[in-house]
Amino acid sequence: MAKARLTLALWLCLSLPVLAAAPKKPPTWAELAPEQQQILAPLATDWDKLEPERKRKWIGIATRYPKMKPDEQARVQRRMQAWMKLTPEERRAARENYKKIEKLPQAKKDDLKQKWEEYNRLPEQERRKLGSTPRKPPAAPRAAKPPGEPAPSPGGSPASPEVVPTPAAPVGRPVNP
Repeated sequence: MAKARLTLALWLCLSLPVLAAAPKKPPTWAELAPEQQQILAPLATDWDKLEPERKRKWIGIATRYPKMKPDEQARVQRRMQAWMKLTPEERRAARENYKKIEKLPQAKKDDLKQKWEEYNRLPEQERRKLGSTPRKPPAAPRAAKPPGEPAPSPGGSPASPEVVPTPAAPVGRPVNP
């Protein structure tokens, strides 16, 4: 009998931390606190469709939100609204772009940030014009093509693999859940 109690006690000691560490399911929209619902209002229609990881990130933003300055809060709201207007594919591309930027050396990040700020200082009409023209890749020495593979057409080459900030994923501190 004592052996059984000792075994049970040992099992409880070992299993309780594992059970406590089990990730809990993020709340549904209805389960969010009213303050969280107010902050995360732009996400209301899609909240219950979001992946658990994304919900946790947004809840983290909502937790930090009250400590933000008013201009930071306004920026978060604008970015949240813009984020929700993106298609799932555009969101995925923005996340990938953000990850690429994060891996760049600091000097390259600073250069991209400067270019982004210069772009944002342009008049709206000029930004639209630049945004609608396809980017041309930098001229680089090309490797010899295998026989039978067609040469790329002059205007049909793929976009540059260089990371360039887009309005969906600006350089700085983008909201990237």
